[in-house]
Amino acid sequence: MPTCILGISAYYHDSAACLVVDGRVVAAAQEERFTRKKHDASFPSQAVAYCLREAGITASQLTAVAFYEKPLVKFSRLLETYIASAPRGLRSYIMAMPLWLSEKLWMSDDILEHLDGYEGDVLFGEHHESHAASAFYPSPFEQAAVVTMDGVGEWATSSIGVGRGQELTILHELRFPHSLGLLYSAFTYFAGFKVNSGEYKVMGLAPYGEPTFVKAIKDHAIEIGDDGSLWMNQEYFEYAHGLTMTGSKMEQLLGGPARKPESLLTQREMDLARSIQDITEEVMLKMTAFAHQETGMRDLCLAGGVALNCVGNGRILREGPFEQIWIQPAAGDAGGALGVALSAWYRHFDKPRTSPESAGTWQRPSSVPAPAIPKYADGMSGSYLGPRYSDAEIQAAITSGGWVATRFDAAVLADTVAEHLASERVVGLLQGRMEFGPRALGGRSIIGDARSPKMQSVMNLKIKYRESFRPFAPAVLREHVAEWFELDGDSPYMLLVADVQQSRRLPEAEGSAGLWGIEQLNVPRSTVPAITHVDYSARIQTVRRETSPLYYDIIAAFNRRTGCPVIINTSFNVRGEPIVCTPEDAYRCFMRSDMDVLVLENFILEKAAQPKRAEDESWKSEFVLD
Repeated sequence: MPTCILGISAYYHDSAACLVVDGRVVAAAQEERFTRKKHDASFPSQAVAYCLREAGITASQLTAVAFYEKPLVKFSRLLETYIASAPRGLRSYIMAMPLWLSEKLWMSDDILEHLDGYEGDVLFGEHHESHAASAFYPSPFEQAAVVTMDGVGEWATSSIGVGRGQELTILHELRFPHSLGLLYSAFTYFAGFKVNSGEYKVMGLAPYGEPTFVKAIKDHAIEIGDDGSLWMNQEYFEYAHGLTMTGSKMEQLLGGPARKPESLLTQREMDLARSIQDITEEVMLKMTAFAHQETGMRDLCLAGGVALNCVGNGRILREGPFEQIWIQPAAGDAGGALGVALSAWYRHFDKPRTSPESAGTWQRPSSVPAPAIPKYADGMSGSYLGPRYSDAEIQAAITSGGWVATRFDAAVLADTVAEHLASERVVGLLQGRMEFGPRALGGRSIIGDARSPKMQSVMNLKIKYRESFRPFAPAVLREHVAEWFELDGDSPYMLLVADVQQSRRLPEAEGSAGLWGIEQLNVPRSTVPAITHVDYSARIQTVRRETSPLYYDIIAAFNRRTGCPVIINTSFNVRGEPIVCTPEDAYRCFMRSDMDVLVLENFILEKAAQPKRAEDESWKSEFVLD
């Protein structure tokens, strides 16, 4: 019988489940994709059910179940924090305790109650060890330094470790309340964005600003050690005992109150974003340099929510001492489910570590074999670990919904989609398995023509219904990446930022130098303006055919038509909703936006041919931004 290990993360944000069978990651998904509640923190019942379905097993056939952190240790940290700050933390304490006393302290019982038929033990990992395992074990490196950075787990907020074969050792920790992730979230809150989801916005806003607040922040609110350690003056922060991230003293330091959500962005928010981004990059560079000094390793693995800061990652690759870096695509808490499952396989069950291409000879018990893993690859299967839908299932959805669709043979499908892209049509793409992690990588993506000067604003305002300043990412054929960007390597998970090549940039438009903030957005800066940020940077996804055949073929066909191997890739969702999972999710999103074309595996649906639905128009009006 195969060894089947179910990993679970839950009850904070981005709950998820992962199934590892004989050392191979077979399935993984976030609960939000099924419940349609963004960042769903509830027990991942539907994600668990999917993972078991994908493997063709029941809960009774599980060898072990593992949870990504230790609730009792986390609870002790909360109690100590509340006692130390009393009576200031009373309101926060009263709000938190009911959930802890009713569910979180009884995690084993709760998990067993949700897994009918499972009679084994529940294993518990430590939060940052789960992150570290998610970074090292699927990586292509036999040995590497491992750095994790996020808000907080039990006590740790960052860690430095080293992996060798199946062994993974944590060497150093930074502990609560001092936290790079919480520092970034505090400024996300102060800039008027939602904590745990608006951090991307701060990173995207930073190039519009100047680092005018760096000195004040360093002089009063924080200290940064040469080793990347961080000390935060708690007089300026409220998260340890209050209901907000910052308080009145931070308002005094930064020249006024925090921005109200959805209010007009000003130059101050842009300068704040730039300041905290610069500070974050400084800490990331110092911490990873110290990891290199302590471990002597050639390569580096990263995980934790801060590892989603792709601008900082790009600087580590370019300026740091490591030859190669690998970043877990589900770097946040969702990835903890994957990490703890792999940790159980290698450490609890004491299994030897094998290379990604030979790991897991197990095949799912059906007529559909598991895809081969290319030799260059890591152990994440391109992060395509979620559900996929057969032609028969999609045809049933089309018939049931009364949709108008045309089926194309695989030989002509890619060229047909490329023709739509070259005509500046926006295409929603559902093909293959859904991605695990926050990035859409061609399985559940919205794609468009990167050469179009209008595409960035069209996608933001009429399709994604989000802030106009936010940049879009390029997907580029791996063999052409160095011709278009200052990067000559793989970036399969869209977690590295690099600049557009000088040869692709356009001369500065006349009069643009004096433009204020977001006014800079409409100045074309390269021959692929839709994916070029105001500082000439781009968050790059490299695409190989071995990992995603149809996605690769679409970009290759677009390249044959246009001479450009670069397209826009953004996640298939609108503001406030998770990335789509099912064909029904995709069609609903398609009809509620100004997308032109929807691709469901081999079926193509054009917007003009679809029956109009009143509910789509009324819903759409709620999300249009000024």
